[in-house]
Amino acid sequence: MDAFEAIADPTRRALVERLAQRPARVVDLAAEHPVSRPAISRHLRVLGEAGVVAAVDHGRERHYELVSGGLAPVRDWLDGLASGATQPFGEHHLDALDLEVRRTVRELADPSIQTGEQKETG
Repeated sequence: MDAFEAIADPTRRALVERLAQRPARVVDLAAEHPVSRPAISRHLRVLGEAGVVAAVDHGRERHYELVSGGLAPVRDWLDGLASGATQPFGEHHLDALDLEVRRTVRELADPSIQTGEQKETG
């Protein structure tokens, strides 16, 4: 799972926002959110697999913190959008759209295409 998929869930986004302030234990995060501790653990596991958060053991306690650069792909994508460097649609996407529009217009203009009837010549 990548960072985009990891932060697609609103609960995980809230956890990321909270961990941006300071590291926290699962029990602390569960107390601050309307979900169970096991659910928080599952969300943290997903964020960890995506490289967004990491678990750090402090004695018998495990604290979760944001990974420096874990959200870099998201930031880079957003920066590209803001600067206009990233084009949301490539030229080939627009060509395919143009072809589909032309095909639809042709089908709407010729009723025999819609019904499957063959035109009689002669």
